[in-house]
Amino acid sequence: MNAVLKSLSEDEYVLIRKTKKKQLADLDEERLIKLHTRIRRARNKHVTNYRQAGAAKVAKKGGRGAARPANKHNAAKAEAFEAALGRVSKRLSAVAKRSAAELKDARLKAASGKSTKPSSGAKGQGKVISAGKDRVDATRTSPGRKKHEASSKAAGKRRQAKKDNR
Repeated sequence: MNAVLKSLSEDEYVLIRKTKKKQLADLDEERLIKLHTRIRRARNKHVTNYRQAGAAKVAKKGGRGAARPANKHNAAKAEAFEAALGRVSKRLSAVAKRSAAELKDARLKAASGKSTKPSSGAKGQGKVISAGKDRVDATRTSPGRKKHEASSKAAGKRRQAKKDNR
């Protein structure tokens, strides 16, 4: 594993180092999500490189079994990023669970603080003073709506006529 880490570019090495426990402990949920995305992209890149290089070497070596040893370095890089992704995913899961529990507790406290029973000092008989306005669908009178309804009726009649003529 150390040989693989030494062969990484500086940016890739820094990215892997950010997935150590001490560095992950300082990150909040948003930063963990960003790091998770970066690690996943890097992992996907190295997996793609591994697969493409392996496929290219199959023709040269004469078979998949013979081509595998020649592609060990790409496989090791992909494995390093897979392990890093696993660490970040595990930490992100724990942080997300904790924040979800905190949010749930806050919502329960807010809901329990307000009672749904009417207060004893409520005046009136519990009736609505105004009758309100009836809701009227204004779209029924639009020309587009009339055309749509006429088209729908005509299509239904054509279907029925077709069935009747069988």
